[in-house]
Amino acid sequence: MKLVSFGPKGLEKPGVVVDDVVIDLLAADPSLPGSIRQILADDALDVVRRINADAASLPEECKHALRDVRLGPPVTDPSKIVCVGLNYRDHAEEQDRKVPDVPLLFGKGPNVLTGDGDSMPIPRGVAELDYEIELAFVMGRRAKHVSQEEALGYVAGYSVFMDITARDLQRRERQWLRAKSADGSGPFGPYLVTPDDVPDAHSLDISIDVNGETLQASNTGQMFFETDFLVHFISQTMTLEPGDVIATGTPSGVGVFRHPPRYLQPGDQLVGRIQELGTLNCTIAPQD
Repeated sequence: MKLVSFGPKGLEKPGVVVDDVVIDLLAADPSLPGSIRQILADDALDVVRRINADAASLPEECKHALRDVRLGPPVTDPSKIVCVGLNYRDHAEEQDRKVPDVPLLFGKGPNVLTGDGDSMPIPRGVAELDYEIELAFVMGRRAKHVSQEEALGYVAGYSVFMDITARDLQRRERQWLRAKSADGSGPFGPYLVTPDDVPDAHSLDISIDVNGETLQASNTGQMFFETDFLVHFISQTMTLEPGDVIATGTPSGVGVFRHPPRYLQPGDQLVGRIQELGTLNCTIAPQD
């Protein structure tokens, strides 16, 4: 099942994609909460599954052609976005570093989130803007002190994420928050794909193209710390809430470690792909 948030920025509604149609969940059942995050928090996914299964019999006013709607980030309002650094073996190798003994965690603010096809302006004062393609997962239940064995039962689904980073700020500042949290620096989507449609999240091809050139191409099997361990590890000290986004790290090929380095410029077109999860597009815009 493919969950989406669709509509104008800031006014997105929850939906589910069936073939080339977006089903407006609120039109199909007005009793549902008004966001994907709240649907998860209210444990209402079974209602969504029934709507998904009965899509063919729904009135036409519940349906929108997928090509005609904007898809925002699948979760528009998470309480937090937790990111994992240096989690791919090939990414560690390109830096001549070892994978850490425990996950290296940092955060991005919810202001970073943009949807499929949205643009990100280059932040003022930034000259070294870099791309990173990542597998993200979203929490479906509140998780605190979760065991690794039970962890996957707390995951609502998987999606494509880009962790766009100001490398010059990252290099100059001891903390990464500003470098990682520029407005629009977290393209996310287009769908949140539920685990029943993702047999193994750790055997998926993952790549990003910039202006048609593939610059990162790997497989999520290169990840060192996988989803179940990350839920367990993070939840020991930080309560994870329904709708929280965890971005699991990037493979090799980022701009800062290319020879010469390759940084993003206005007009660059980014296309991120993860097998089974879809394609995510972002345009780099001039400084605002």
